[in-house]
Amino acid sequence: MLPEVFLERLERIVPAEVLPGVVASFSDPRRTGARANPLKGDPVQTLESLRQEGIACEPLPWFPLGFSVAPDNRQKLLDSAASTDKRIYVQNPSSMIPVLELDVRPEQRVLDLTAAPGSKTLQIAAQLGASGELAAVEVVRKRFFKLKKNLADFGASNVRVFLQDGRRVDRYRPEAFDRVLLDAPCSTEGRFRSDEPDTFRYWSVRKIREMAHKQRQLIEAAVRCTRPGGLVVYSTCSFAPEENESVVQHALEVFGSAISIEPPLIDLPRYSAALPSWEGATFDEAIRNARRILPDSLNEGFFVSRIRVGQG
Repeated sequence: MLPEVFLERLERIVPAEVLPGVVASFSDPRRTGARANPLKGDPVQTLESLRQEGIACEPLPWFPLGFSVAPDNRQKLLDSAASTDKRIYVQNPSSMIPVLELDVRPEQRVLDLTAAPGSKTLQIAAQLGASGELAAVEVVRKRFFKLKKNLADFGASNVRVFLQDGRRVDRYRPEAFDRVLLDAPCSTEGRFRSDEPDTFRYWSVRKIREMAHKQRQLIEAAVRCTRPGGLVVYSTCSFAPEENESVVQHALEVFGSAISIEPPLIDLPRYSAALPSWEGATFDEAIRNARRILPDSLNEGFFVSRIRVGQG
């Protein structure tokens, strides 16, 4: 059973007409998302090999490398040759969106500010290929080594990895990157499962506030690391406005007209516009350009905001 306080908050965050489906998604079976890994093989051949093993792959219409399989095919996917050879990376489709919204181009300098375990770092590395520069930062030692292992296993040889606090990176690399991804540590509400108490065992409003404090420091560092004209994508897998709208609002208050909030590149049917206010606080109108991804039989819950830095 999900925490009662969480459900009460959810009623104020999610549009009423879709709330029952969102609540049901925490217990209903969910399809398994994945993407072909071009760093280890040709994606077309990879997907064909899965079909030859009898694994029906449903493509994601907004990402050529992405696909999903039915819940009863999950283990078969994990046991496939493509999985063993690291030619696919299992990842919920919502989690792929922030990198796509980052709009990475060849030859760019890109920073993944809180990178472990590396799913999005690998996705960026695949987009950059042998071009550009990609730096990945992780402060927790155990997660740092997990990140390094994943990058090596999945063929991302073009990544420089740093064991460092992301909140301090701007001291060393101010205005150094064309793109900065801040997929921030959060309360992980979007991954809750009502039949798995461990997914929400440590959740509390107090934890949300603790996460928000750290997120505000990280978003300041992310903006300061970005060159004029560059782009920051801020994302969480949380519903909490304290971790989402309020953090973007904080960035607007700190940087003022030096940043702007852009609408998403991808138009998903499960997007919901950011809230205009929360618990007495009114957010800047521009924050309505940010989006929640509402969970369903495919997607986990997510929040994504594109932040343009300066005029270029």
